Amino acid sequence: MNLLILGATGPTGSHVVDLALAGGDTVTALARRPQALEDLADRVTVVAGDATSQHDVAKAMIGQDAVISALGRSTSVRADDLFTRAAATVTGAAGETGVSRLVWLSSFGVGDTFRSASVAQKVIYRTLLRNIYANKAMSEKAIRSSHLDWTLVYPTMLTKAPAKGGYLVGDRLPMKGNPTISRADVADFLYKAAHSPEWIHRDAVITS
Repeated sequence: MNLLILGATGPTGSHVVDLALAGGDTVTALARRPQALEDLADRVTVVAGDATSQHDVAKAMIGQDAVISALGRSTSVRADDLFTRAAATVTGAAGETGVSRLVWLSSFGVGDTFRSASVAQKVIYRTLLRNIYANKAMSEKAIRSSHLDWTLVYPTMLTKAPAKGGYLVGDRLPMKGNPTISRADVADFLYKAAHSPEWIHRDAVITS
């Protein structure tokens, strides 16, 4: 598969890159800092650009079979409109290039998944993460209303732990306390979802 990865230099996206290379895919990464992928220069096509620029995204999207977005704001709790802007550019670029498959990383508690959250989770989502979650929710409305074959992925709290491989995934999952999942396991699901029609036009809640 020809696979475009957005957020490839981030803590989740880097795992997706490794999985795609191990799986034999042809990988393109759009990166604001191409130098961060210098050690993979002979294995990955690196396109210098910004995920909020439709021109840059369209250039990287030409010839791709699927796009995986692992964009995030790192430790910031302010969205700075990243997700709404990126969703607009990705859907627009997809229309230009004819690419239809998109796997988009979100967060559990965004949109309708908030209703399934535990009391402890809801407190965090309504306070600390309120701004970033509101922007993510807006971005996902745009994706849902697009022509794309989308999958929206909602992991619980992300950790740097090694992959367990035994994670839970479903359209809805019961929650207790404040569960977690490793970024490596999330990357595994993002990668697998891009290679299968099973999760097209579905929400995927994922946790350990």
